[in-house]
Formats: sequence, C-alpha cells, structure tokens
Amino acid sequence: MDYMSEYKRWLSRAELSEQERAELAAIENNNEEIESRFFAPLSFGTAGLRGVLGVGLNRMNRFTVGQATQGLANLIIGGGKQQMDRGVAIAYDSRHFSPEFARLSASILAASGIKALLFDELRPTPELSFAIRHYGCIAGINITASHNPKEYNGYKVYWEDGAQLPPKEADVVAREMAATDLFTGVRTGDFDEFVQNGMIRMLGQETDEAYLTEVLAVAVNPDCVKQVADEFKLVYTPFHGAGYRLVPEILKRLGYKHILCVPEQMVIDGDFPTVASPNPENKEGFNLAIELAKQNGVDLIIGTDPDADRTGIVLKDKSGEYITLSGNQVGVLLIDYVITAKNLTGTMPRHPAVLKSIVTTEMARAAAEKNGVACFETFTGFKFLAEKIKEFEKTGSHEYIFAFEESYGYLCGDYARDKDAVTASMLIAEMAAYYRTQGKTLYDAMEEMYEKYGYYCEQTISIVMPGVSGLARMKELMQELRDTPLTEVGGVKVDFIRDYQPGTRTGVQDGKTEAMELSGQNVLYYELSGGTSFIIRPSGTEPKVKVYIMAKGENKAEAAAKVEKLAAAAREIVK
Repeated sequence: MDYMSEYKRWLSRAELSEQERAELAAIENNNEEIESRFFAPLSFGTAGLRGVLGVGLNRMNRFTVGQATQGLANLIIGGGKQQMDRGVAIAYDSRHFSPEFARLSASILAASGIKALLFDELRPTPELSFAIRHYGCIAGINITASHNPKEYNGYKVYWEDGAQLPPKEADVVAREMAATDLFTGVRTGDFDEFVQNGMIRMLGQETDEAYLTEVLAVAVNPDCVKQVADEFKLVYTPFHGAGYRLVPEILKRLGYKHILCVPEQMVIDGDFPTVASPNPENKEGFNLAIELAKQNGVDLIIGTDPDADRTGIVLKDKSGEYITLSGNQVGVLLIDYVITAKNLTGTMPRHPAVLKSIVTTEMARAAAEKNGVACFETFTGFKFLAEKIKEFEKTGSHEYIFAFEESYGYLCGDYARDKDAVTASMLIAEMAAYYRTQGKTLYDAMEEMYEKYGYYCEQTISIVMPGVSGLARMKELMQELRDTPLTEVGGVKVDFIRDYQPGTRTGVQDGKTEAMELSGQNVLYYELSGGTSFIIRPSGTEPKVKVYIMAKGENKAEAAAKVEKLAAAAREIVK
C-alpha cells in the first residue's frame, strides 16, 4: 500500500471533522508518523482490532470502528433474518472514545437491520459474554483495550456461545472490511430514533442482577466467609475501570462486611491518572492500595484491570512487606482451593478437569493431577480455552472446574466464555476466608503449595518491537529461529523443539519428528535438559515478542536461578 497516497486521500475527505483534519495536517512533514498511520489497515483477527487512538488507517477511530462493524453486520446478514433478529450485545470500558464507539456500532448494526443490545454504561467484559448467552444473541462487541496503556483502544468481537469470534467467521469479517470503503460503505442513522423504534435496546440493572446471580452461584463454600466476616478486611481497586460497581457488590453478597475501595481509583477515567499502566501485573499500580492496606491492617488487596477481565492480588508476607503474586501463583492457589472446597462440599463432578494454556505453569498440572483431576492445555487466549469447554460439553468426557492463563485471567462456572475478574475476585476472597478459618493467610497457603507440588518458578519477558520495522523484525526473528534452530539456551541443552505452526515436536539429537495435537500458531517451544521450558511467541495484540521461561528445582533458589540464567539468554536471542 502507498501510505502517502492513502494519507492524502484521508486529508481530502469531507467526512473528516475539522479536528480530525487538523490532526492529520499536523504530521504532514513527519514521514515516519505518516507511514505508521497509513502503511496498512489495522489487522482484524479472532481478537478483533486493537491499536493506538488517532486518525488514520492503522489507528482506532470512528472510521476503522465503523468499517469493522459493517463487516460484522455483513457476516450476520449473510446468516439470514433469524441471525439478524437475535441481535448483537455491545459493552465498553472506561477508555477514551469507548462510549462513542459503542453507540456508533449500535447505530451501524441498526441501520443494517440488526438489533443491538447496548449497555447503558461501562461494564465488565465477562458480563458481555454472559449477556450474549443470556439473551441468545448471535454476537457481541466489546470496546476495550484491556490492560493496555491509555493511548490504546480496541474492538473485540464475540460469537453466539459468548467466546471470541472463531477463525472462520473472523475471516469473513476481514474480507467484508476489505471490501467496504471506510467513508462511503458504512450504513448508519440516528441513534435516538433507533432506540425509539426498538432497533437499539438499552441494557441496565436487570442484566447486572442476572449476571451477579450466576456469579454468586459459582461460590463453592461461602459459609467460610460468614465465619470471618466480622473481622476480615480487604482492599479493592478497579484501576479507574469497569469493575468499580460489580466487584464490591459481589463481595458484599458473598458476605464480606469490610471492603475498602481505593477512592482515587474508583473514579472512572480513561487517562488512568494514578497509575503508569492500568495493569494488575504491575505492583506500581497498587501503591495507593498498599497505603490504604497499611493504614487499616489489611493483608489482602485485589485489583482488576479496566475491563474487569484480569485480576491481580497483593499479599502481606511474613516480614510485613506487601508482595504481588504472579498470575501463575494465583491460578495454582485457586486450583488447589476449588478442588479442596468441592471435595469438602461434595460438589466435585465425576470427571473433573482443569484447563490452562501452553505458556502457563506446569505447577497447575501437578496441583490438578496429584488430586485426581485431569489437566488439559490449549493455545494462549481464552478463546481456545472456551473451545475446549465447548468440546467437553459435546463429548461429555470431562467437566471443567477451573480454567486460567498466566496473564491473570481466570474462569469458573458455565455462564460465560471469557475470563472474569468479578468471579475471580469473589473466589479469591472466599479462598482467603477459608484459610483464615484455618489460621492461615494466602501467603502461608502459597508457601504450602510449593511444599505440596514442587518448587516452580516462571518469568515472562516482553520485548517491544514498535512500528513498521518492529512488525518486520518479529517475522524475521521467527523465521531465523526456524531456519537455524537453537541447540542450547544459556548453556542449557535443547532436547526437543515444538513448533506449533505445523504442529511438530522434533528431537534435537536424532532429528526425529512427531505430530502434536495442537497446530496453527506461531509459537516455538524449547524443552531444555532438566525439565525447563523456554517459549517464544509474538503477541497477537501488541507490538512485542513474549518469552516465557518455566523451571522447576529442588528448592525455590534453584528454580529461580534457572529462570534468571535463561532470562539473560532471552534478551540475547530476541533482539
């Protein structure tokens, strides 16, 4: 694509507002910025769109959102009137332009003859997944960029089962988008008129109530909360986002009486002014919460990201310091607790299973299998975990009791098909209450996990590769690693290489190759001597390459030393 011609085309369009035109005019002498905005359209995949806000073909704006919505509308129209009448649920988070993009999407669908069910204000991502299933919608749209920095927004599409759009349907949307002119090919109309004639239906408290009823039903042993509710305090922060109402509400309904919310971060603000990044993985974001916890003698802090699908926690350790737990650690704690609680309450299904992604700790497998629960792996992304849940429903071979990813996403229950920070917050609080009845903290429980299941250590390294050159480098890197396979990493021998693109596992010594169950993803997984794993995966939603290191040792120090050694090697390999 000739990016300069596309830039000039946009500048000439009458559809641009004066502000939009001024934004483009301001970069006329900045060739690099023009190329960044116009070198190619934002890529639409099973995760939808995600990008920096701004005017341009490769940016999130009303034109690119409109084109995506028209593409989705055309997919649904192709399915006939029955699909059109089922409608599309639409939610959004606290980011800049999220409400505007949501209203625009609803209007485009309505103008295309498709009913839209639009939430009346920001809502957690999992509530959208629930609403699709609850109302029998054909699809869903969520305007969110999850935990990305404030400059970003995104457009996630869900299908009728409440999971993210499958590849087949995503390909149709992408083709329809390519055939739709951003300026002239998008249908629209008056939002208020569509509300009046019933083509747009507003969703409110009635949907919240139905959702919270389902979430509360996931609680396994809520009686333990009653035993400690009078004295147990916890701190919660929504990081200026969509969890601000429903997370405190579900904790109250669970039985908690002392929920201290961080007041500065209960303010809905797309600038996320109190944090460098609204990501519950980063301890810095919890600084205000930690201060509040110190003032009130609290040893558990829960935080949810702006669209309330990821959950992070901070605990007080033995020395009184506040420490963050990784997504892997929280996941293992929850697996162990859910199994324990289901056994205690007699609610364990006949063929239980735990689900995790290929880059999630092997400690999860140990925790499941040691307790007689099967453990299955999928590719990274909750859409793949949702596919496995769907497979279990069809075959009846297993019933999943918990699913999670190392990136702080957890799901339990049958009401939704995406990670849910509302349910995760509730289960974490229930689990903390259970251990309090045993005279223990969650920190004590985590220490016990290592003694029960072994000493595991993990680290995820993200190497940012921005811009057009970054995308090219990401492709080059993966090709180089395939053309010249690694035989050692940080002085540790590679025993096997799993290439998840063709779905093969190859022995480095003998060169023998065997087929794997999973294929079709750009992931290289190195099995190293001593049971350590080294995984390289370009991110599907951000301009970065992720390296996952997973090790096991005889003790904590040995496992950590293995990870540290490989982390240094990772930065030499991925550059």
